[in-house]
Amino acid sequence: MRTAIASLLMAVLVVPLAAGALIYAGLYDVAATTPHWLVARAILETARVRSIKAHASGLETPLGLEDPAKVLIGVEHYAAHCAVCHGAPGVPKGDIGRGLYPQPPDLAKMPSLYSPPELFWILKHGIKMTGMPAWRDHTDDELWATVAFLEKLPGMSEQDYARLVMASMAHGGHHD
Repeated sequence: MRTAIASLLMAVLVVPLAAGALIYAGLYDVAATTPHWLVARAILETARVRSIKAHASGLETPLGLEDPAKVLIGVEHYAAHCAVCHGAPGVPKGDIGRGLYPQPPDLAKMPSLYSPPELFWILKHGIKMTGMPAWRDHTDDELWATVAFLEKLPGMSEQDYARLVMASMAHGGHHD
């Protein structure tokens, strides 16, 4: 029993010290061209998912999220700010998005992975070390409208997306 406790204590002390030494020595490669080690990826992935769920837990989805007018505002924001990294139906990721690690996710899959409040929280606060910026300088209404668009994105055709972008422009889209 004493040996087991001593071994456990050594592991608790040695593993963090070894990890710290590895990081401090610069041996952990932070280049965007090199994938994370499996353990690092698992830790970061768990931290991201759990943090988003915890921080978004008190948010409530506003009424009328499915309003077509909100979707038009959301598609405008998406086309101006998101498609360059995430792509869109018929629009490939731009150079910036292709150069990021981790790769920006396919946002057509996000509504099945995250609730509307979680998507809103991600848009508003961004995600460290992913290239996902915080859009805190945009209004909550605009961010919720972007969530409304993201909710419609799964299964959207190229023609549907193009029609929404054109309709947004016809309604006086204001992004530069």
